[in-house]
Amino acid sequence: MRRKLATTVVVASAMALAACQSKAPDTLPPQPAGSTPPPDSAGPIPGSQADFLAQMSGRQVIYFDTDRYNIDSADIAALQAQAQWMQQYPNKRATIEGHSDERGTRDYNLALGERRANAAKNYLVSLGVDASRLSTVSYGKERPEALGSDESAWSRNRRAVTITID
Repeated sequence: MRRKLATTVVVASAMALAACQSKAPDTLPPQPAGSTPPPDSAGPIPGSQADFLAQMSGRQVIYFDTDRYNIDSADIAALQAQAQWMQQYPNKRATIEGHSDERGTRDYNLALGERRANAAKNYLVSLGVDASRLSTVSYGKERPEALGSDESAWSRNRRAVTITID
């Protein structure tokens, strides 16, 4: 009798669990009204560092002659483009990194990198970018863009690079 009762309970439980299984709907319900479509993943987010790099197309870097830190005519166009982008996004801040080539002492190259970063910063400020939005840092010869000990590598390493801060 007990065995029959136990079997009946087990069978009844299995039937109850089988009845609780849900079946996936054939069609999904419609989207709620007023929902926004997912963002277009075709381009960078406006105002981001990726957007800055895309808009600058290499103009985020300006190059200098040996032992120089003056802004020349080629640099002016790049800095004007940077200033326009910065004015388009008034809440964005940027750091300007100053670099030098491998020649010279560490202290000399740090000072030269600082002068290059400050020259770029001062030019951006003269174009209307608020100075409080810009900071500078000098890496001297510690972070070369190009490895090598020839004029080609040295010319690529004498630079100021603008990096936006998200």
